[in-house]
Amino acid sequence: MWVAHLEENGFTVKATDVQDLNAVKRRMGVPGPAMSCHTALVDGYVVEGHVPASDLKRLLDERPPIAGIAVPGMPQGSPGMEGPNPQPYDVIAFDESGGFARFSSHEP
Repeated sequence: MWVAHLEENGFTVKATDVQDLNAVKRRMGVPGPAMSCHTALVDGYVVEGHVPASDLKRLLDERPPIAGIAVPGMPQGSPGMEGPNPQPYDVIAFDESGGFARFSSHEP
């Protein structure tokens, strides 16, 4: 459903199912605490989990010197995880040395 969210917001998505997603995450440098259910590469940035399209657009507009952004875990209410009892969640930025910072916050 996250792919549909991105497509509805103007992104072209090429999805590939893999046997060992953890190997992909390691190869792309996703830090352990940032890991979620899927990993994407968007114009040189790593995108992990159910990141909203609005944050992807901001990332591509601002082009900060980071490795990527992530929504750790699978918070209820994030794009592709809609349903009852949505919860607040943060999108975090991470760099190649494993540093973290809040990129954005989302409330239900």
